[in-house]
Amino acid sequence: MQKKRSPFCLISSPGSARVSRAGDVVSTSRTFWSPYITANRAKIVSTRRRNQQARRARSPELSRHARERTAILLLSLVASGICMAQVPSPTPTLESESIVITGTRTDIPLDQSPASISVVTSQEFEEKQIERVADALREIPGVSVAQSGAPGQLTSVFTRGLRSEHTQVLLDGIPVNQGLQGAFNFADLTIDDLDRIEVVRGPQSTLYGPRAMAGAIQIFTKRGEGDPTFMFSAEGGSYGTFREVFESEGKIEQLDYSLGLSRLDTDNARPNNQYRLTNAIADIGWSPNAALRIGSLITYSLADTGNPNTIFDPKPLDNFLTERWLIGPHIDWQPVDWWNHRLIVSYDHERQLNDPNQDGFVGPTRALFERTQIDYQNDLHAAAWITITSGFFYSRLNTGQERPFVSQDFGPQPRFVSDHTDETGVFAQLTMTPIANLILVSGGRFDHFNQFGDVWTWREAGSYLIRKTDTTLHASVAKGFSPPSSQDKIFRFNPNPGQPLSPLEPEKGLGWDAGIEQRFWAKRIAIGASYFHYDLSNLIGFNGLFETLNLGKARTQGLECELRARPFDELELVATYTYLDTEKLGVADVSQPPGARLPRRPRNEAYVSASYLWWKKLRTTLSAKWVNAREELNFGGPNFDIEDYSFVNFAAEYEISPHLSVFGRVDNLTNEHYAEVFGFPALGRAAYGGLRLSF
Repeated sequence: MQKKRSPFCLISSPGSARVSRAGDVVSTSRTFWSPYITANRAKIVSTRRRNQQARRARSPELSRHARERTAILLLSLVASGICMAQVPSPTPTLESESIVITGTRTDIPLDQSPASISVVTSQEFEEKQIERVADALREIPGVSVAQSGAPGQLTSVFTRGLRSEHTQVLLDGIPVNQGLQGAFNFADLTIDDLDRIEVVRGPQSTLYGPRAMAGAIQIFTKRGEGDPTFMFSAEGGSYGTFREVFESEGKIEQLDYSLGLSRLDTDNARPNNQYRLTNAIADIGWSPNAALRIGSLITYSLADTGNPNTIFDPKPLDNFLTERWLIGPHIDWQPVDWWNHRLIVSYDHERQLNDPNQDGFVGPTRALFERTQIDYQNDLHAAAWITITSGFFYSRLNTGQERPFVSQDFGPQPRFVSDHTDETGVFAQLTMTPIANLILVSGGRFDHFNQFGDVWTWREAGSYLIRKTDTTLHASVAKGFSPPSSQDKIFRFNPNPGQPLSPLEPEKGLGWDAGIEQRFWAKRIAIGASYFHYDLSNLIGFNGLFETLNLGKARTQGLECELRARPFDELELVATYTYLDTEKLGVADVSQPPGARLPRRPRNEAYVSASYLWWKKLRTTLSAKWVNAREELNFGGPNFDIEDYSFVNFAAEYEISPHLSVFGRVDNLTNEHYAEVFGFPALGRAAYGGLRLSF
């Protein structure tokens, strides 16, 4: 693997139809958090956060000149990173220590985390003018984002080559994977009122249960502090796009709050590709004293999209409406210094309407998803060197779909399908520091499901910080699992209707990783690399009779590299690279021949960005992404290649006064013709501009 290392290492249409399991998108490191960003955002990374939160077809015609310009920009950005490293060493400044939570469910210094973890902050959202969480994840090594065309279409995330439903997504500690597939659709998730995103790669089922076999993505909302502040922004641009945002946060005596509201209207490029999105999110808390906070997370979204379908079979009328809301009351209580408690009781609801759904078989559908969850965690600091984290989890999920006009031409078909799943889990973890700078983590979990019994998982991890050289070594090994989704159970084909099918069992995986992080120049430069390996078994697939059974095996492995540098306060450079090797094993699953590469998983991905602040008034940011060596599923036969792609984005913002700024950006600067999902072209060059008012 080391011989193939990239140069980056050296410098460093949803609806009623079944979604393909092979790629999840048919209708889908450890990062070094700059201490200088940290210093500017103390509330994100204070040494101990008060009241801790467990917490988107390439066109056949490709412009050769566009690709050349993209390559030049990529090389220029990397070269600039090397050149800047020759600037005389600056005087170090004091900063708060960066703290992360998701890898252990407890506060831990980022430079000592035993997990491969990445962090994207709200300051980066602003500098790069990121508006959706999916776009923020594109810079994370080991994570692939696949969007089925233009904004608003199904957007999935693959972590280390595993399927999208193998990554658990959490919002302030609340699992939010939804729908029949059990995955999370990032299409409608904006960055309104968000403080940061933590991405942990590697099996996390011990901490977060189902859907965390590949890792966990935790999204944190802002916590109101100080006098109330207000922000309003409005922008417009290409494809008839208009977007308005309002945010406010603050604290009034014992009440803290943060609030985000937004509206997006765009027509996109293709016929029947319009997208209308309304979002609201709020976190409200009451703290009668320093030891207790009672609060609630509240979210709402309404998305109305046209579904143009693939360019090979366009649909001029199809429409998809999704309404979601969530309420998550929670209590944080610390009765004594050495004992913390957190209780979350949440309820979320999703309603989908697909009309007319021109698939020629199912027709219009109406789906409903509702879930109640309880998560309790307590952290007992038994001694200065050991913390015992334990808790329990309960989930009750109901999902159903009405399809009154489903065709009966191929035999009787139900006009209503549904599924009910109950889960109860308990977990425990020891976090130990037996000697200075050495952290060891050991945990286990037991989950019981109403339909397929019990699942045990475990995890061992550790890190060692060599303070003399500012080097961190980290490694982990863990078991993970992913239960059958409602889609798997509802739409199973039975070739012998008179004989009931045996219950599906959870998919299982054993994963391990090891890595190193090296910081230089008073932490202004950080370079790191991690190797990972997964062995997957019990994967749900199809036999020769097209029965859906647990019969698949697969392997994924690869290398993640990253460079983050701030040579001086005005300039920030980022470069990440992922090498991914995947292979389908075994012959029982007939969807692919043995030895085939898993579909839609790029072999190589690279991201670079440079951001500079001119005259303390003008911020410019240039970023680029390159994706190489993808294959598409050809059911039962060899995969076929999908063309490589790259794109470049540019953003700028000028501060007219402390309260008013103007901004603009150009996405896909070189007008690249590409598709992240075969047959669903992305937008061409697009320009947007607006203003931001804050007080």
